[in-house]
Amino acid sequence: MKILPYKNLFIGITETLNNIFFNHKYADREIERTLKSNPKWGSRDRGFIAETVYDTVRWKRMIEASMGKEVSPENLWEFVGTWFVLNDEKLPYWDEFKKISQKEVLKRNHAATDRNFAVSASIPDWLDELGRSGLGKQWEKEVEAMNIPAPTIIRTNTLKIDRKSLQKKLKEEGFETKVLSKYPDALEMAEKANIFRTEAFKNGLFEIQDAGSQLISPYLNVQPGMRVVDACAGAGGKTLHLSALMENKGQIYALDIHEWKLLELKKRAKRAGAQNIQTKVIDSSKVIKKMENTADRLLIDAPCSGLGVLSRNPDAKWKLSLDFVENIQKEQKKILNNYCKIVKPGGVMVYATCSILPSENQIQIEEFLKNHPEFTLVREKQILPSQSGFDGFYMAYLEKK
Repeated sequence: MKILPYKNLFIGITETLNNIFFNHKYADREIERTLKSNPKWGSRDRGFIAETVYDTVRWKRMIEASMGKEVSPENLWEFVGTWFVLNDEKLPYWDEFKKISQKEVLKRNHAATDRNFAVSASIPDWLDELGRSGLGKQWEKEVEAMNIPAPTIIRTNTLKIDRKSLQKKLKEEGFETKVLSKYPDALEMAEKANIFRTEAFKNGLFEIQDAGSQLISPYLNVQPGMRVVDACAGAGGKTLHLSALMENKGQIYALDIHEWKLLELKKRAKRAGAQNIQTKVIDSSKVIKKMENTADRLLIDAPCSGLGVLSRNPDAKWKLSLDFVENIQKEQKKILNNYCKIVKPGGVMVYATCSILPSENQIQIEEFLKNHPEFTLVREKQILPSQSGFDGFYMAYLEKK
């Protein structure tokens, strides 16, 4: 995006980056907070801020290597300015940019990053080593794919409208979309825009949901009238999709350890017209015990490293650690072993993650099956960003004998 020479926009950008890098805030929430606190900014201004923040977060390590120093609260203006110089943009003549090195120096430093993939692709060394150990040569392709900004994908709420009619309604409100043929309910936005203000959204006609994520709920092969449990429901993106697939018939139990997430799900369900969802907070082991052998279908959308969705959440690579990844794998194993009891004999469990690491996916299922002979792996699917152009996911379909 061409540089907008307004100092208040750069103040917004640097303050947002300070909170992301040094106060450990989430990028999407910080951008939203910055934009909400400045309602007079126009759509062009807002787009400039959001894009600049995401780009500089995504390419943090490469920018630092070009600067010859790590980013700090004191040099955030230099950090942001370096990004624009590397993209051949002319900076405004402001004092804040006077410490930036000559363009030739920055370009020379930038060219040198090609000697180290982790630096040129802007990922931590430990993450590069972990990815290579799990995926080998494929790892570089996935990182390169996830360094491309993610498109905005929406899922048609078929409880209220069909995809063709939704596309028409959005066009009437000034938003162009294109159909994704391999994803039955998906539309891709032609450009980034605030579609939460549309009447279509307020009336519950769609949800924001990546195309890869839209494949998980159909993988359960649910039918109207079934008893379905979404064991790690969160704010309920997949729960709502299940409700639509079940045509509001049967019962869905949405479970989570965080009550605030389930409260958000209730709001979304009301807007979507999803009436077959019941929420339950997992506040003790009794919740799971009471549900043993009751579910026709169980979805375990497990907590994970999120290493399949870095295109959407580029700040995650600077917040993650090897300890976190190892601990989350232990948590996945525990959840699988405890929650699988919910499935009744003859029922189905789908284990899913938004990771591309075999240690969180195929290896977890292999170890689970060794300890649970009552389950059989029928099929599994790995969605790679380099192949789909969307987020990376894994899903395994297991039947209980």
